[in-house]
Amino acid sequence: MSQDTATYDAAAEFQNRATTSQKLQALLHKYPWLSSMMVLVVASIIFSFFNENFLTPSNFSLILQQVAIVGAVAAGQTLIILTAGIDLSCGAIAIFASMAMAKLVQGTPAVDGDGFSIWIAFPAGLLVGMLAGAINGALVTKVKLPPFIVTLGTYNIFLALTLTYTKGTVPAHEMPPFLLTLGNYVNLGPFRLTTGVLFMILMYSVLAFVLRYTGWGRHVYAVGDDIDAARLAGISVNRVLMSVYMVAGVIFALAAWIVIGRVTVASPNTGGDLNLDSITAVVIGGTSLFGGRGTIFGSLIGAIIVGVFRNGLTLAGVDLYFQLLAIGLLIIFAVSVDQWIRKARK
Repeated sequence: MSQDTATYDAAAEFQNRATTSQKLQALLHKYPWLSSMMVLVVASIIFSFFNENFLTPSNFSLILQQVAIVGAVAAGQTLIILTAGIDLSCGAIAIFASMAMAKLVQGTPAVDGDGFSIWIAFPAGLLVGMLAGAINGALVTKVKLPPFIVTLGTYNIFLALTLTYTKGTVPAHEMPPFLLTLGNYVNLGPFRLTTGVLFMILMYSVLAFVLRYTGWGRHVYAVGDDIDAARLAGISVNRVLMSVYMVAGVIFALAAWIVIGRVTVASPNTGGDLNLDSITAVVIGGTSLFGGRGTIFGSLIGAIIVGVFRNGLTLAGVDLYFQLLAIGLLIIFAVSVDQWIRKARK
């Protein structure tokens, strides 16, 4: 072997030798949920030192019950953020759908006060969510408006429609048991969970399968990663985006079902913070705001992290203002990590 060849091989080997930082970047790029899982484990250990009841099954059950609504909305939000979009109207869609379901079974003047069957009202609520998502999708794909502006505007529109349509709340005794089903409790060993938590986990399982093993799921990632490359590869970008917003709308309507079961009342005043809370869960869960990278279960971990921090700080006697400060720092940390991980691709 000549000296020049030996020198070339040594240089190539040196260039291909990744540093520890680069290896960590590559690992987190491949498994974006890993950083959020580490945060969850470390936070749980730390909070357990401040209160011995933190790691008990009853407290963990309470955390899951508290994050069920945000977690469900975050599932739909994840689909949209994976395409490099964002939905600020998700909370308004969820509440609009919940009030549509409740008001239809309660009754309307058009039918002399007799409500519709739940088998009409419930699908109608899902249809409301899907149509709301379709409106957002059409404005993004057909009118070519930025998702941020579109959903900021439709948030106010859907909220106004809800307040105009509802004219008040619908109490539990005026709703059929089906709408309250997801508020029932079940015992799983030492854990006491609501059926809403189990339904949320089922939603995540279905979405995880779809995103990983179907062509539609691969197209969602492709559009978010590079929309021009996806279009050149023959993917119908507008059709994918439209379907994502419509599916997300249905998920928000299903989250509305969890809301009704959780609070045992249908009210237009609930869920005002769901849009920001869901984005927080998705970002902390490792999904990139730039699209194309993230996992659906990462958003569930993100929602649990927010619940763990709020619960742990409350048990530790920390004031609410400092809890908000901690969540804000978490968001900045998550976005900073995402920016650092993105450098692994350059």
